Amino acid sequence: MSAAVIVFPGSNCDRDIAVALEAALGTAPLMVWHGDSALPGVDLIAVPGGFSYGDYLRSGAMAANSPIMREVVSHAGRGVPVLGICNGFQVLTECGLLPGVLMRNASLKFVCRDVDLRVERGNTAFTGGYKVGDVIRIPVAHHDGNYFTDPDTLKSIEDNDQVAFRYCEPDGTVSDAANPNGSLANIAGVLNGNGNVLGMMPHPERLIDPLLGGTGGTPMFTALAEAVAA
Repeated sequence: MSAAVIVFPGSNCDRDIAVALEAALGTAPLMVWHGDSALPGVDLIAVPGGFSYGDYLRSGAMAANSPIMREVVSHAGRGVPVLGICNGFQVLTECGLLPGVLMRNASLKFVCRDVDLRVERGNTAFTGGYKVGDVIRIPVAHHDGNYFTDPDTLKSIEDNDQVAFRYCEPDGTVSDAANPNGSLANIAGVLNGNGNVLGMMPHPERLIDPLLGGTGGTPMFTALAEAVAA
């Protein structure tokens, strides 16, 4: 089993996701520079959080045009699982792998705290370690995490069961108060139509060890390891 982490200038969670992947897969992932034009055959690709290109222009927009992203899009088209977290989520929307966009937080402030997420779909490579309705606590750290799309696209996402996670109260209730950034329909994570690409704003890689404050993210990486080994 092999994985790749795509590294951009400004990535700051690349090592975090590498540690999480190595713990789950038993093998250190390849660290692939954004300027590379070739991506070896891998079983899993991660696009980490950070501030690619300093978040100039639009968050993720410049990174989406990096040479390596053509390879990421190609691999995703062949069914390789691709996970984008925070800035990685922004990159995946900007390159067209996921619907919607990420805008400035409704509060116009950077948000950094733990949030509760309700699992909306459990039958994917990413969410197979959870059950639908589970509530997990995961940290967020972003300034541009406000997910938005047009009404027709939102209806399509909902109808096709592409919402992976929603911001919620500890008891699973979806509310405006539980939404840290104003995301449409409290969406915290969304899948592509084939279910092999996931973008999410919260950081599961930051909660994979009790010493880090919890293990809410561990089932995601365990499920990914099992999925790519199958």
